[in-house]
Amino acid sequence: MPTPRERRAELTAIDPVWSRIRDEAQAAIEDEPLLGGMMQLSVLHHDTLERALSYRISVKLASGEMSEQILREIADEAITADPAIGQAARADLVATQERDPACERFLEPLLYFKGFQALQAHRVAHWLWAEGRRDMAQFLQARVSEVFGVDIHPAAVMGRGIMIDHAHSIVIGETARVGNNVSMLHSVTLGGTGKEDGDRHPKIADGVLIGAGAKVLGNIHVGQCSRIAAGSVVLQDVEPRKTVAGIPARVVGESGCPTPSLSMDHLFPAGSD
Repeated sequence: MPTPRERRAELTAIDPVWSRIRDEAQAAIEDEPLLGGMMQLSVLHHDTLERALSYRISVKLASGEMSEQILREIADEAITADPAIGQAARADLVATQERDPACERFLEPLLYFKGFQALQAHRVAHWLWAEGRRDMAQFLQARVSEVFGVDIHPAAVMGRGIMIDHAHSIVIGETARVGNNVSMLHSVTLGGTGKEDGDRHPKIADGVLIGAGAKVLGNIHVGQCSRIAAGSVVLQDVEPRKTVAGIPARVVGESGCPTPSLSMDHLFPAGSD
C-alpha cells in the first residue's frame, strides 16, 4: 500500500499542474481557514483537474432552470468523452499564470478568474454543439454570458494556451476561430459586419495579442504573432508579425517580438505613428 508521500510523488509525476493546485489549496487553507470548506469542495475533494472543472462549471452556472447536479453530469460527460478539454484547460492555466502578472498561482484562475472559467465552460458547450445537442449548448452559452459577461458562440473554435484577461464583455461569433497561445483583454469583439450568412467571423492565428476594446470584424485573417492595439477596429486581413492600430486599423510597424501574446507587450515599436 503506497504511503501518502508516495501517492503525492506519483501524482506530481503524472500531473504536475493538478498536484501544484492541490498544494496551493492546502496552503490557502493554512493562510485563511475560513476558506477551508470551499477549498475542500472545489479542489481537495477531487482526484483530477477534470473533476474539479466539472464541479466548478456546475456551481457557477447552476440556476433555478438547471440544477448543479445536471450541469455536473453534462460537464463530466463532455470532459470524459473529449480528453482534449482537460489538456486545453491545463494549457490555459499555465498561460494565465505566465502572462498575467496579477496571477501568482494556478489555483487562482480555477477558482476566481472568470475568463478562464468561461473558456472552460465554452469548451463543454462546443462539445455539445459538435454532438448535435445544440439547445443544451446554447443554454450553456446563455448562462456563461449571464454569469461571466463572456459571450462565445458554442460553434466557435478556440485553441489551447489562451488567456482572456479580465474578460468582461468578450464577444466571439459563431464562425470565429482562435488559434493557440492567443492573449486577449477585456471588451474584445470577434464579430461580423452585418447580417451576412455563412463564414462571417475572424480567424485569429497562433500567438496573436489583442488589446482591450479591439473589434475584429468580418471573415478576415489575423496573421501569426501579430498585435492589435487597444481600441482598434480591424476590417481587413493582418499580415503575420505586424502591429495594427486605429479606426480603421492600419499597419503601424512590426509586432516587436517573436510572440507578442507571451510577452504581453502593448507598446508600439519605435518610429511608429
